[in-house]
Amino acid sequence: MTFHELLNEAKERLYQAGQGEQAAQVLMVEYCRQRNINLYMEMDQPMPEDLEVDYLEAVHKMELGQPLGYVLGYECFYGYDFKVNEDVLIPRPETEELVGLVLSLYDDKFSDKENVQVFDVATGSGAIGISLNLEESKLNVICTDISKAALEVASENNQKLGAHVNFLCGNMLDPLIDRQLKCDILVCNPPYIPSEETMEHSVVDYEPHVALFGGEDGLKFYRDVFEKAHLVLNPNAFLAFEMGFNQGQALTKLGKEYFPDAIITVHKDMSGKDRMLTIETK
Repeated sequence: MTFHELLNEAKERLYQAGQGEQAAQVLMVEYCRQRNINLYMEMDQPMPEDLEVDYLEAVHKMELGQPLGYVLGYECFYGYDFKVNEDVLIPRPETEELVGLVLSLYDDKFSDKENVQVFDVATGSGAIGISLNLEESKLNVICTDISKAALEVASENNQKLGAHVNFLCGNMLDPLIDRQLKCDILVCNPPYIPSEETMEHSVVDYEPHVALFGGEDGLKFYRDVFEKAHLVLNPNAFLAFEMGFNQGQALTKLGKEYFPDAIITVHKDMSGKDRMLTIETK
């Protein structure tokens, strides 16, 4: 079968399985990229047998609901290929916008400072902290996560991508507080899905629940960070969070309880949804 015929078959299979046919094309593009095959020049040529076997096996996994990132073993984030497996959440495009926002605020507040300390809390694959360090070498990043398995993945990504990030295992801010460490920027994409919310089985059946659910109202881990943040923040620091599209009002109110003198701002993503919250302290 030609590349084109196999692609059409895969699209139909994924469509029938309710998994979205676009993933079939992304998968083929990535498999061809790995083998230095120019897909668009080869579309009407027979697909090599070994590639056909690998491709159809991967399509079958996605028919069963396995996310594309886990099938490939990596996810492209901020221009870098991050290893992912079922120990870590697959980084989302919206989180790239959080990285961009942090870099923009860094430019506004700290660009003349030689060394800026950043904490990436609940790091998972390390996508946020590693991307920040790769994009701006003045950012000294420490990542924390409660999952040792997740930190192993993050450490592999750090080494593979040539970043210089340090990692601490522990619950949210606790390992930083224990070591009396301080930061200028605290960034966090915590689990923020309410525990009773219904989700697609391709997410809930495969991705780690510890990285998804944030208690009854989804705000548990924000409370944890807000309550202890004063123990790790330098003067004139800022905090940046990803959040659910319907959590802006509740998080702003919560933030004002803990940071009454701070500038608290809700930021929209490219889809026009409330997606990020920043707190600029004095």
